[in-house]
Amino acid sequence: MTDNTRGTPAPERLQPSGLVRRFLSRDKTPVSVLFLAALVGLLAGLLATLFEIGVHWVSEQRTEWLRDVISSVFPLWLVAFMISAGLALVGYFLVHRFAPEAAGSGIPEIEGAMDDMRPVRWWRVLPVKFIGGLGALGSGMVLGREGPTVQMGGNLGRMVSDIFRLKDKEGRHALLASGAAGGLAAAFNAPLAGIMFVVEEMRPQFRYSLISIKCVIISAIVANIVFRSIKGQHAVITMPQYDAPMLKALWLFLLLGMFFGVFGVIFNRLITLSQDLFVRIHRNDRKRYLITGTLLGGCFGLILLYLPELTGGGIAIIPNATNGDYSISLLLILFLARVATTLLCFGSGAPGGIFAPMLALGTLFGTFFGSVAQLMFPDLGLEPGMFAIAGMGALFAATVRAPITGILLVIEMTNNYDLILPLIITTLGATMLAQVLGGQPIYSQLLLRTIKKEKLRQDNRSDVVNT
Repeated sequence: MTDNTRGTPAPERLQPSGLVRRFLSRDKTPVSVLFLAALVGLLAGLLATLFEIGVHWVSEQRTEWLRDVISSVFPLWLVAFMISAGLALVGYFLVHRFAPEAAGSGIPEIEGAMDDMRPVRWWRVLPVKFIGGLGALGSGMVLGREGPTVQMGGNLGRMVSDIFRLKDKEGRHALLASGAAGGLAAAFNAPLAGIMFVVEEMRPQFRYSLISIKCVIISAIVANIVFRSIKGQHAVITMPQYDAPMLKALWLFLLLGMFFGVFGVIFNRLITLSQDLFVRIHRNDRKRYLITGTLLGGCFGLILLYLPELTGGGIAIIPNATNGDYSISLLLILFLARVATTLLCFGSGAPGGIFAPMLALGTLFGTFFGSVAQLMFPDLGLEPGMFAIAGMGALFAATVRAPITGILLVIEMTNNYDLILPLIITTLGATMLAQVLGGQPIYSQLLLRTIKKEKLRQDNRSDVVNT
């Protein structure tokens, strides 16, 4: 019996094998590339989760070492300085000696690689970024682990392409982007934000096509499943669940966004100035570079001992701020102080990211703004934590210039889906004002800076050869 309308035996069309063949005949995406994207997501999820566990273990070991020394003959402050200095030295040495492209967050390197402007030497970057990142973050410096996981994820994508000898340029590009998405999805337990970060923030470099978007989605899903299977499905940040604010209070969120729009432009400029300052200090000389980084790491060991709120990535400080542990004046002081410590650490070229420090800054100023608004407008029933969540997304949007990613990232990290409208308003205000003021996305600035430095270095080498 045949189906006259189709000319195909009806039982065969209903069989699963027949459906699969029809799907494969219509879908032109190479199945092998999709499987490789899943493999990249698996590896990125494992590496990102191991990196988080490793950073936590190093931090705990540092604390244990300090406890063991309390009753010894050495002063506690000296031991704290030496331990953090030694951990920081590991990160700075590995970066300067083996993989200079592993300095900083590494996200500009992935963007440059997606545009075929930067090399991807995964055999060097992966061990240097992982071990060096453990040292830098474990020392207590104000750095995040999301930048390293994005760079390591992208390098895993290129590693898989090389191992399986993938020649198709579109497929290699898709796997590189997939690794970056998987790294961010696993770092923050935020699969939607991982996907959108590649599509939105990396839009100048990301070659949007059916194969690339499929690979990015598959990688982010697999990486997030790996993370949740090891670390659990709870949100990264434990915060109260807030109800939506009154409609007549939404103008305050727009005002907060405008504050962050101005600050985002200033903050991006300060980052490049801090990098210039450190270049003038160490002059790219290895000894000066290592001494500078080691002393900086040691100083943060002392700060960690006496003012821990000014150290670390800042994720731990977010619940404390939103739960009302700090007064209004202390919130502002912590915000300004962490701006300084963030600039010092990230500007020094240590292998670490700036996502988490930015989220902490957004929380501190957002909570400060919300506390003031609560005092000035008690009839609106406002909670400072609402503005803390909005502030996280706003500062991210103003500096990175990726508002949708900022919204999704904050919602997935805090589980506060009822605040999506004030989040949209705040991030929109921050993004629009930052654009009006002429600010450029931070990662684009850093990529252009890297390319200019590389070109200047090549020109100097040519001059030496010619002479």
